[in-house]
Amino acid sequence: MVFSPDIAILQNNEEKMNIRKILAFLVICFTPTLVFCRQDTLVLAPAPAPPPIPQVVENPTVTLENGRPVVVASGVEGPGIVVINETEDTLDFKNGQAAWSPGVDHRGQLFLFNAGKGHKMYHAAARKDGTIRLRHIPLWLSVLPPLIAIALALIFKEVLVSLFLGIWVGAFIAGGLRIESLYYFLLSIFDAIQKYVIEALNDSGHLSIIVFSLMIGGMVAVISRNGGMAGVVKALSRYARSSRSAQFITWLLGVAIFFDDYANTLIVGNTMRPVTDKYRISRAKLAYLVDSTAAPVAAIAFITTWIGAELGYIDDGIHNIAHFEEQNMTAYAIFIGSLKYAFYPILTLAFMLMLIYMRRDFGPMFKSEVHARNTGEVQPVRAGGHTESVEDLSPVEGAPLKWYNAAVPVLLVILVTIFGLLDTGLLSCYNELVEKGLPVASSGWGDTWAGLSALITDEGSGFFVKLGKVIGAADSYVALLWASLTGVIAAILLTLRAKVMRIGPAISTLITGFKTMLPAIMILTLAWSLAATTETLHTATYLTGALADSLNPFLLPPIVFALAAVISFSTGSSWSTMAILYPIVIPLTWAICHHNNGLPPEMSTELLLNVIAVTLAASVLGDHCSPISDTTILSSLASDCNHIEHVRTQLPYALTVGAVSLVAGGVTTGLGGGWAISFVMLLASLGVLFLIVRRFGKRVE
Repeated sequence: MVFSPDIAILQNNEEKMNIRKILAFLVICFTPTLVFCRQDTLVLAPAPAPPPIPQVVENPTVTLENGRPVVVASGVEGPGIVVINETEDTLDFKNGQAAWSPGVDHRGQLFLFNAGKGHKMYHAAARKDGTIRLRHIPLWLSVLPPLIAIALALIFKEVLVSLFLGIWVGAFIAGGLRIESLYYFLLSIFDAIQKYVIEALNDSGHLSIIVFSLMIGGMVAVISRNGGMAGVVKALSRYARSSRSAQFITWLLGVAIFFDDYANTLIVGNTMRPVTDKYRISRAKLAYLVDSTAAPVAAIAFITTWIGAELGYIDDGIHNIAHFEEQNMTAYAIFIGSLKYAFYPILTLAFMLMLIYMRRDFGPMFKSEVHARNTGEVQPVRAGGHTESVEDLSPVEGAPLKWYNAAVPVLLVILVTIFGLLDTGLLSCYNELVEKGLPVASSGWGDTWAGLSALITDEGSGFFVKLGKVIGAADSYVALLWASLTGVIAAILLTLRAKVMRIGPAISTLITGFKTMLPAIMILTLAWSLAATTETLHTATYLTGALADSLNPFLLPPIVFALAAVISFSTGSSWSTMAILYPIVIPLTWAICHHNNGLPPEMSTELLLNVIAVTLAASVLGDHCSPISDTTILSSLASDCNHIEHVRTQLPYALTVGAVSLVAGGVTTGLGGGWAISFVMLLASLGVLFLIVRRFGKRVE
């Protein structure tokens, strides 16, 4: 068969067309596969490396390189977290070093670095050439201000000077220990006033305490001079018909005049002295009854000149505890809760009743009482008696001795305080209900009280649970201010109504009462300032770190009890003892409880309440035993008793009750604390004291 050339060309063209179609078909078929392969390649590509996670720097140190501070941490590379002044700061480390900019001026600032389980403190300040002056401050120096204050008070028996020198030492350390510069050395002295004292006064809580103390002091002066207090004493003294009843009336008056220990000693001692002399009761026994009812009842009563200072000390202490606000406990609620552990004041009051009822005494007091009964000489003649004079609180000439002139202002103080606690507490609870979006009809007392169940569902909604919630949320400072102002107004109005004094002399008497509180206010102010220095120097942090691993938390109450008693005895001031110890032992106790074996919050709270109570109780014990105590001296003066005779006869009684209180507090702590255990131990302690009086006491006829 013969093919023409044209036919061959057509066949070749058709073959090429078929090949092209096949290739196009293959391309269409394999293109998705190639795309998916490409996508798989993209998905499987390695992701970029994540940024390095910052590591916590365990043991940093700070040095200077070319006048610039550098944080050194061996083995740390990249970002590292350094805790400075309780705040986390991320620094970039290279070869174990990181640049750090403190941002300070020429005065400088303290910086506390967390270093593992411990801490390191540095002072950084800017120089004139732009470099940084850096000095390591050993943390053990932070305990020097309170220790120096205590030591100087022991040596010189002068609290005010000792407190100020402690503040100055704290200011000098906080200033960077610039002993090489006279300018900064003098500046630390000025800082004691300019910084710490002024800051202590620039606090609403502190100012409230000062004003409350002044108002109560003024009210006491007015109701003393208008004859009201003497009227109360006169109304009760008619029931004294024997030596035992005379002593009981003296004890009862000491308890009744609970709001101020100074007023207690001066009024009861001066007024009851003729009555006790009539029944041949020794002046030493009178001074003991006066002294031992004054501070104990004033220390534990709810409305006293002490309560403001106590709340201030406790409030300063709990502010040094991180996240303590989560416990929902105010200073007032803590004070009330701590009273179940305050064995010494309660046992002292009961011990006196045992002596009176059983007509027994022992030790030097027995000899003094027997001498007075047999000879009628109530005051032994001794050389070297006191020559001091006391403030004249006797009624003005011609004043009617009406008991209600004193009772009404005092009762108003109590009632208005209760009103203030309820009003401010319920208002705070109402605000809490609103913030949490819980239903409440209005801010009225009734509606808020009804809505409290929504806030305390986990604890039940009983009356006392609700009341505790309200009191715990109350602003006690406001309540005390309302109450003290009401008491002053009532006292002046009653004085004017009875025409005892005109408005001018009444105001002068009020101012005189203000003056009597000045020494206490000065101690308070300097104590607050000293507490500020310990906070700046992180004293509690150092003590916590030093003792947390070595001190059993259950040993804290007896240790603090002994320490407070020694300090109070040596200084003669229970107030300054509480002022020095509370800002230290409160955060220390809380930290040790959490750090040591991780005690549960309930147990930690009970131990904290115990420590607060024993600090107060032991301060009163040391005050009773101290011959330089103001209340001890006033008791001697008001009772017209030789001061050394008073101290000598009172000391065995105070130490006896103190020893029983120490054991009771220790056993209560070991058994877990709480109201039930405390009550059982109180009954056991009363039994022990009864046996002591019966075994060692001798009957005085």
